[in-house]
Amino acid sequence: MIFVVLALLLVAVAVANPLFLEPAGFLGFVKRAAPLVILAAGQYFVIASGEFDLSVGSLVTAVVVVAARLIDGDEAATWPVLALLVALGLLVGLANGLITTVLRVPSFITTLGMMLVLSGAVFLWTGGAPRGSLSAGFRILGRDTLWAVLVLAAVAAAAILLARATFGKTLLATGDNAKAAELSGVRVGRTKVLAFALSGVAAAVAGILLGGFAGVSAQVGQGLEFSAITAVVLGGVVLGGGRGSVVAAMGGALTLEALFTLLNLYGIAGALEYTVQGLIIVAAVAAGAVRLPALLGSPRKGDAHAAS
Repeated sequence: MIFVVLALLLVAVAVANPLFLEPAGFLGFVKRAAPLVILAAGQYFVIASGEFDLSVGSLVTAVVVVAARLIDGDEAATWPVLALLVALGLLVGLANGLITTVLRVPSFITTLGMMLVLSGAVFLWTGGAPRGSLSAGFRILGRDTLWAVLVLAAVAAAAILLARATFGKTLLATGDNAKAAELSGVRVGRTKVLAFALSGVAAAVAGILLGGFAGVSAQVGQGLEFSAITAVVLGGVVLGGGRGSVVAAMGGALTLEALFTLLNLYGIAGALEYTVQGLIIVAAVAAGAVRLPALLGSPRKGDAHAAS
């Protein structure tokens, strides 16, 4: 269903801007959407496990600011810093996962706290004005269309493989009914930690692309956590976990980007994007609530596990 909506939006964009039909126009759209698609893929694993990750926007900003400060125009530092940024994303994701599972702090609170910690650290380090500059080798990853599309394709392929592997099935079982999954031998804590780690790495990669595309800014990741969640629920992934597809989540991100593109073409204020995201989240949750098991004649979430 989400891909039908995406197709209709792309047609509407093409009508408003015929140049969109040209390869350069369409690939430019994919390049702009790539960071959000990657964030949505990472957010999918967390939401499918029954959790939330609100720290990805601040992590994206931290990645860009740290990259600029450490590289500072030095081409030779590009690849070591890229590796360090991915490690930073992994570390933040692992911290979120361990605090949520070991200390049993709700993920909403954990990642909200991490969001504030990262935002404060970035402000403390930069004083509100990022210093340093990104090298040409770093910026080409997000600025060059071919590189951006290749990075997106690699991340998408990895996400699909993980979702279709045993890990993906374990993830959905955990999100559907963590207790039943644990009784079935699933290591629920480890599964959720891995989900958060994947989200952190995805945020780091998205930050790398955004840094190349948009340059250095202390607000580059602002609001992206909500955009990622909106994209995931737009793709039909159930908030609370247990149901959904990573392909549909990425399709939701493309659909959201197409919608924003259409709004911009018609000169509608960018501030309306937040209103649209809010409406989508509320509508998605409401639709899930209306789709009652009694109306569908299907067992409630977790009943199948409890009955087995």
